[in-house]
Amino acid sequence: MSQNIPEAFADVFTANDHYVKDFSLGELQAKAARGLAIVTCMDSRISPLEVLGLEPGDAKILRNAGARVTGDVLRTLVLAVYLLGVDRVLVMPHTQCRMAQSTEAELHELIDERHGIDTSSIKFKPIKDPIATLRKDIASIASHPLLPDDLDVTGAIYDVATGKLNYIASTD
Repeated sequence: MSQNIPEAFADVFTANDHYVKDFSLGELQAKAARGLAIVTCMDSRISPLEVLGLEPGDAKILRNAGARVTGDVLRTLVLAVYLLGVDRVLVMPHTQCRMAQSTEAELHELIDERHGIDTSSIKFKPIKDPIATLRKDIASIASHPLLPDDLDVTGAIYDVATGKLNYIASTD
């Protein structure tokens, strides 16, 4: 291992050295082999490929706080659809999400109280009603002017306690 790697990251670079020894994914194509894009949360309890019985290379995975369909997610989906073989999108938020436990104001206040950081310049987009929010996010994808009208979009909520994916809605 290089001596220039910060100590805070030594464990991940050491793990990568071990990973490289058995690396076998170098021949995968950039396109989503199963034509799927998954929008899910950054929560570390979610392993999207395993949840859906997929393998590396099968899907494009977009993660953010709350699995929200933001401008950046829409930008990425446009690229994924037209350049990377995506023809269907699963929006997959989850139960027990931290983003569903506070209001926008509470999140800003909490960070300011704990860390003295003014975050008022950004929007966190918390989730008041998970099902209504999921339906709204599905509609945002389905109505985006740069995405094809026949793009299949579905939403389901992943239960972090059981591993079950619960279907909520589709665009069809």
